[in-house]
Amino acid sequence: MLQSRFLRIPLSPTTLSPPKPTTLLPLLSLARKPRSQMSSYATSSESPKLLFRQLFEKESSTYTYLLADVSHPEKPALLVDPVDKTVDRDLSLIKDLGLKLIYAINTHVHADHVTGTGLIKTKSPGVKSIISKASNAKADRFVEAGDKIWFGDLFLEVRATPGHTLGCVTYVTGDGPDQARPRMAFTGDALLIRACGRTDFQIFTLPKDTLLYPAHDYKGFTVTTVGEEILYNPRLAKDEETFKNIMKNLNLAYPKMIDKAVPANMVCGLQDVAPEAI
Repeated sequence: MLQSRFLRIPLSPTTLSPPKPTTLLPLLSLARKPRSQMSSYATSSESPKLLFRQLFEKESSTYTYLLADVSHPEKPALLVDPVDKTVDRDLSLIKDLGLKLIYAINTHVHADHVTGTGLIKTKSPGVKSIISKASNAKADRFVEAGDKIWFGDLFLEVRATPGHTLGCVTYVTGDGPDQARPRMAFTGDALLIRACGRTDFQIFTLPKDTLLYPAHDYKGFTVTTVGEEILYNPRLAKDEETFKNIMKNLNLAYPKMIDKAVPANMVCGLQDVAPEAI
């Protein structure tokens, strides 16, 4: 089992350092109040290089995200948080769009659905799986804060956002003149639209116009921004003690899929495959 942090050959040492944790109150004091509490954002990038699709699995209310560099000759693509039930749909779309899927990546070990990563690997043998090293799950590649996941000439930066699980990471589109604008962040369960998992506030260090795409939504929302969540998230737009009290008293029901999903997701979504084959 390889534990390489180098996702592009050759890969030069990363120059990105993990952001320093910050508190919420200074950020709130600097934020401007937008005109609307729930604005509408296009689910596409302004970059001519980046193809972006937001896909939905209704049973677990999970979003899967497809990104590809369509300016590259091979049109390399990756999937963020694939679900086993929609693998055939996702692979069919990738084929229709003429893309080459190279990575299936997860923001964390999910408890509410079985990842589609393992099934994707059986149907597309060249695809590599990626998850954070801190998750202690099986994968082809393991990432840590500051790593870059390259697909063509575009990349995702890895930011550690633990709390919901120890291994939670947020994937952020690259910062640079040749990268997609506005920036996009795929937050998993760390930050939802007007909600959050147990998390730190590193996502709030991103520019306020950064588009935030969570792993789930249960009210029909598809996207938000850093600035909007700083102001209007009912859990995060509070002082630290209030936030702690809110999170301690959520009284959430026991996740119905957790006993099946977590063991499966710890081995890339394939429970009956020997670890050395993952």
